[in-house]
Amino acid sequence: MRVAIVTHVVRHNDGQGRVNHEIARAALDEGISVTLVATHVAPDLLAHPLVRWVPIRIGRWWPSNLLRQQVFAIRSAQWLRAHRSEFDVLHVNGFITWAPADVNTAHFVHSGWFASRYYPFGVSKGLWSGYQYVYTRLNALLEGWAYRRSRVITAVSQKVADEIRAIGLTPRNRLDVIYNGVDTRGFAAASGDRAKFRLPPHAFVLLFVGDLRTPRKNLGTVLRALRHLPHHVQIAVAGYLPGSPYPEEARALGVADRVHFLGLVKDMPVLMHSVDAFVFPSRYEAMSLSLLEAMAAGLPVVTARTAGGAEIITPECGIVLDDPDDPRALADAIGRLAGDDRMRRAMGAAAGELAAGFGWARMAAQYIALYRQIAGLRDDRSRNGASDAQGAAANLLAGASRGADGA
Repeated sequence: MRVAIVTHVVRHNDGQGRVNHEIARAALDEGISVTLVATHVAPDLLAHPLVRWVPIRIGRWWPSNLLRQQVFAIRSAQWLRAHRSEFDVLHVNGFITWAPADVNTAHFVHSGWFASRYYPFGVSKGLWSGYQYVYTRLNALLEGWAYRRSRVITAVSQKVADEIRAIGLTPRNRLDVIYNGVDTRGFAAASGDRAKFRLPPHAFVLLFVGDLRTPRKNLGTVLRALRHLPHHVQIAVAGYLPGSPYPEEARALGVADRVHFLGLVKDMPVLMHSVDAFVFPSRYEAMSLSLLEAMAAGLPVVTARTAGGAEIITPECGIVLDDPDDPRALADAIGRLAGDDRMRRAMGAAAGELAAGFGWARMAAQYIALYRQIAGLRDDRSRNGASDAQGAAANLLAGASRGADGA
């Protein structure tokens, strides 16, 4: 079987890229040849003899992600249309190419984010906000086009599946839910080291992981919640820091001495074992990998219903809030964990047990089974078409023979 996967990057330290990396690795282990249509591919995959990389180069001179993504979509579609006979299954990710696909994995639903009452952008709120508004609206239209032209759509959570149904699909579309995976062994087996991250040894330390340049991940509400909690409750923040407004916001709120900005963290398992709980009241999420990683590390989680992944969290392993923007409710939830060590440990153990069912191997096996099903259906159609052609040829020859006998 031959599979082509289209995604911007295929590597470990990228959410969508990690998902596709694990799928590709599992497919290669099954002897499936994999074509990767991408801008970047991890070297460990490129070394495999069954891998073909089709690099889609995007010049740095394009002034925005919106334009760069369109360049990728056009160039990838041109290559795919010219080489479609060279693979049995085409797997894409959302709107990433203008070519129709067999499998389309929905990692984010722009129409769902736009419809959320927490969506903050608008054309009247400044240039950057206006750009974000246009970006979301255009991507909502494009992803609807892409999903309706895909044979099978795989949603990374039930929340995402519901949002895709709201777009309006055609009878030919099949919609499955395949949850993202997590390195259960790696995150469960790590050991903590607060000194490595310069975290206070005796404080109750929360962890927040996410994009620090946009309001969607909602660190601001966490900072406001800190004002309602004792001083020994502090937070470690992991994420790309340049351009972030949150250090200044922490100073303005008077909690800067309790917020530890770590920047990008490479050794996330060690960090997660160095803290006491994971807090993630995202205003919109499809299915957070960091949430699964925290659970695999044995951390109790505090999140909100608006965050993808909240649907799998039971009361035994975490606290799910109704409103991500309620700092008082968030502070109360954190306070419960900080004030009851036995409950916190029990929740962490339950979180680890739940996450054990979401390993990368389980996720990848579901995709490979789907690939085999699609390739099998295509083979059946090819055989049926050949059989029909053979039957028509036989009838034509029989007719010709009868005509010759009667001459």
